Amino acid sequence: MDRFTSMSIFARVVERGSFAAAAEGSGMTPTMIGNHIRELERRLKGRLLNRTTRRQSLTELGKRYHARCLEILTLVDAAELDAREMQNSPRGRLRVSGPVIYGTKVLVPALALYLDRYPEVEVDLSLNDRIVDLAGEGFDVAVRVGVLPDSGLIARPLRPSARIACASPAYLARHGHPQTPGELARHHCLAFMFAGGPEREWRFTRPDGRGAEHIAVFGRLDVNGGLALREAALAGLGVIYQPQMMLQEDLDAGRLVRLFPDWPAPVWPIHVVHLPDSRMPPKLVSFIEFLQETLG
Repeated sequence: MDRFTSMSIFARVVERGSFAAAAEGSGMTPTMIGNHIRELERRLKGRLLNRTTRRQSLTELGKRYHARCLEILTLVDAAELDAREMQNSPRGRLRVSGPVIYGTKVLVPALALYLDRYPEVEVDLSLNDRIVDLAGEGFDVAVRVGVLPDSGLIARPLRPSARIACASPAYLARHGHPQTPGELARHHCLAFMFAGGPEREWRFTRPDGRGAEHIAVFGRLDVNGGLALREAALAGLGVIYQPQMMLQEDLDAGRLVRLFPDWPAPVWPIHVVHLPDSRMPPKLVSFIEFLQETLG
């Protein structure tokens, strides 16, 4: 017999005062009720109830066991209520992964509004530029920049990110100001280091909108972090090709100069991805809908 069911039945017997009363409305017979009580007594090696033909009363063991049963049943009821509420409204802890630049410049400011809107949700935001394993590392959702591989994840598009080429005024004063992307072949270009190697082919959309040019670039410094590349560009080490959202403040302040402003900035797709789940919890649904609403 199921121990939890037997505990529930024992509490019902104490509340109702007899096996027959406990059986009413339970879908069980008094005999079945009695079998559960006897199974508990066998397991506990002691009598829970003093029973006569007219009345029943709790033994000392029964009183102590009944009190603990009520505590356990109350905790189980609370756990079930909490679980049902979690399925009805956004609440609980949400683990989110995102790239460093996008997370710093876009996600964190947006989270202020999300957390204000959903006060019962807590967010763990992990920022790094590698592709995390959502299931293996316990993430609920991730934001990814670039063309997505066929991963089996559910992907929903967000607003794409423009990428531009920039250099510091000091670098341009020493090495000259390239007028077309093709001239980058003669410049020091700072490449982002992906897991498969440095990004040494940069794409630029033609001014007439007819296609794009893919330029092979060279340089002496490769870095696996966008913010570090920015610092290298500010130090005059070369040309950088990174998201405009990261560089805009430096452009506005004159610390960097945008190259080829007549060439439309190419964009990289951005998606929010999650594991396939036909019964997504409200916290995940609310977060994805919020991202599409505010960043889509």
